[in-house]
Amino acid sequence: MSAEEILEQFRLLSVDEQCDVARRIADEFEQELTPEQVAKLEERADRLRRHPENGIPWEQVRAELKDRLEKRRACRGE
Repeated sequence: MSAEEILEQFRLLSVDEQCDVARRIADEFEQELTPEQVAKLEERADRLRRHPENGIPWEQVRAELKDRLEKRRACRGE
């Protein structure tokens, strides 16, 4: 199943079910990073330092993070 197909199915869920799925996915990513993952992140950071024009402006990142946080809080009922 492709990511797009998964997202299509996800959108069919109730808000409560979407929140549950989002929490479970987040839990999957809260594990310690492997040395390979750390190396990949360092490689990406180096590439961004060499080509900063490929980055995303802080204002955009901040707005997206704020939106994601608000959605997460709504899922938790905060």
